[in-house]
Amino acid sequence: MPSDAELSLEAGLVALKQGNYQTAIAKLIPIASNQKNTTVSLQARVGLVMAYARTGQIRQATIICQTLTHSKNTQVEEWAKVALTHLTKRKKKSQTSTNSATGFVAFENSQTTTTSKNKVPKTRRDDNLSDVQSGEYRNSIMESPPATTESDSSYATAASANIYWRQAKRAKVWQPLRKPKLIPLRLLGLGTLIALFWLLRAILHLTTGLINFALVKLPYLQPLQFLYRDPTPLLLIILLIIMGLSPWLLDWLLGNFYQQRELSPEVLHGYSRETGRVLQRYCQQRRWKSPKLRVLPIAAPVALTYGNLARNARIVVSQGLLEQLADDEIATIYSTQLGHIAHGDFVVMSLMLVLSLPIHRLYQQISILGNKNSERIWYKPITILASVIYGFWCLLTGIGLWLSRLRLYYSDRLASEITGNPNALTRALLKIAIGIAVDVQKSEQTNWHLESLNLFIPVGYQQSLTLGSIAGRMPFESILTWDTLHPYRHWLAINNTHPLIGDRILRLNQISRHWHIDPELHLTSKYTHQVKRQSFLLQIAPFLGIPLGLMFAGLIWLTWQAAFAFKVLNLKWIYEDGNFVIGCLLIGFSIGMVFRMNAFFPDIKTPNVQDEQNLPNLLAHPSAIPIDSISVRLVGKLLGRRGAGNSLGQDLILQCSTGLVKLHHVALGQSINPQDLIGRQIIVTGWFRRGATSWVDIHTLQTQSGKTIHSPHPIWSTFIAVAAQAWGAYIFLTG
Repeated sequence: MPSDAELSLEAGLVALKQGNYQTAIAKLIPIASNQKNTTVSLQARVGLVMAYARTGQIRQATIICQTLTHSKNTQVEEWAKVALTHLTKRKKKSQTSTNSATGFVAFENSQTTTTSKNKVPKTRRDDNLSDVQSGEYRNSIMESPPATTESDSSYATAASANIYWRQAKRAKVWQPLRKPKLIPLRLLGLGTLIALFWLLRAILHLTTGLINFALVKLPYLQPLQFLYRDPTPLLLIILLIIMGLSPWLLDWLLGNFYQQRELSPEVLHGYSRETGRVLQRYCQQRRWKSPKLRVLPIAAPVALTYGNLARNARIVVSQGLLEQLADDEIATIYSTQLGHIAHGDFVVMSLMLVLSLPIHRLYQQISILGNKNSERIWYKPITILASVIYGFWCLLTGIGLWLSRLRLYYSDRLASEITGNPNALTRALLKIAIGIAVDVQKSEQTNWHLESLNLFIPVGYQQSLTLGSIAGRMPFESILTWDTLHPYRHWLAINNTHPLIGDRILRLNQISRHWHIDPELHLTSKYTHQVKRQSFLLQIAPFLGIPLGLMFAGLIWLTWQAAFAFKVLNLKWIYEDGNFVIGCLLIGFSIGMVFRMNAFFPDIKTPNVQDEQNLPNLLAHPSAIPIDSISVRLVGKLLGRRGAGNSLGQDLILQCSTGLVKLHHVALGQSINPQDLIGRQIIVTGWFRRGATSWVDIHTLQTQSGKTIHSPHPIWSTFIAVAAQAWGAYIFLTG
């Protein structure tokens, strides 16, 4: 039976892990005051060093740490020396280059060295001590020196320095996993190509039709006869040519747009020795020519692959990825890119990238042109044009959403099998999310490259905003609870570009356990909370109205047929025209929106309003759905792009004390624009939505001087419902 000291130690270490440092200090001081160098006393002193360091009490942490450097326990002595080095640097307010770039410290890799990766060999574990330690956290706390915090908090939160990496091991010997069924991935890739072709054909038809319509209406001009021809054969030939030339076209596009350059094996070897071995071994096994390596001079950690055959594939990573990830983590990311080549999905995604990148670049350049002429009369037309092009880009990339999500599950699996290290891939995914969030904070906007390449990188920037910025304030297991437990998470992620990170890590954990290695994160898939089915049905009510409208159209058609057969009523002019079905669908959609309206936008009452300190708990709630509509009042700095590139409010982010939150705004007949407040401290009231990604539907934006901007979400939703109802009724009645 555990003694009182052991129970107090357990409670203190749990409080330390949860970030309750004052509670941890109060629990651990009585145990640490024991002059005997027992295991319990040593663990309490280690915990006190970490708690004092994370609350800024460096002097107290240093005093205890100096006593531990004379410990007879070898592991404690080594740990204390490393910790004392960090405390000294903290006192001098200096940071290593890695900490400056990422805002976090991977504990076992945190000691400063002369290399660019700031790595050290892991401390030797003392067998006698590890044998008597109880509890998972106590087993690992001795390996971790106290984290240092980022002195410059303008773009990286201090809480990021508190991240604890377990550094779970890799498999030394592992059996190959059962071969996955690639048929769903191949069918989805084919379906994506067909949908892409259909979309381009429809847009081409619409464009040529509008051109000839304008030529007919204009005097002295005649329509162009060749525009009346079927564009299908020509479009098919053009797409095949683009697909065949995609590697070289993307070399040119990425080289000109983002200064992509070659990455030599020697330079890559300096960042990750394992990566070169992985590439060589796997390519030899598949009898491939080694992919060409490229690097983008981008601070955010990203990676992508393009080409049309394995022999001319290119693997591209950013400079930020090389600098922010460890040796084995870089190898796992390269292995995921090998997975895209092996599965063939990179061919379809390369075509998507060739088509979407110039469109996004056009949107970017027109936005910049509009910003330069913001005082002139043609600013508004330029802004409208930029918004139209952005909408077309979203429509084009939306074709690849499902393929983008599914292919990552397959590549994660193959990367684990290639390296035998699913735990390193887990750390890599989380560090990429953190790095992207830090890049957004530092830039104070979503950079163009993150947005344009989002569909093709391992972790999406939108899912990284809150997850990456809140990391360190609570354990990853708590943050990712929703991703692993929510029964409707896959339905709520249907419009996401990437699968849920928690769901991906849960699958990596299953691989770890299959190979009998301890996972990096201990996530659970056992659901203990209850989500009311009625709440979910209310959430998707507008979309449920569409099939109900279809059923209503079928019922009406049968009724009219019966009335005509019995010569009661002749409505043949309506029911023979299938347009009335569209009217029924619009009416059903409108009814669903009306049903959802009150629950989606409840009154904001002051006693129930949550502030930014409750944000971590709102994210960790495992049964939350967007329809819950939690009233919030958040204080922070408004981030986002300025000018024509953000005329739809697509890049509005609140940086509060606990992390980043995406904001949704509706501009409806207001002279004041939220862009006028970018870079300023504001107060946001609205409705917090917890889905696959979290966001806040804005009710009001208020400055410290009292200026207020209203975002009429309920009015806009009502307008859409009424418009759909009126349009549907008109089609239904006129046929």
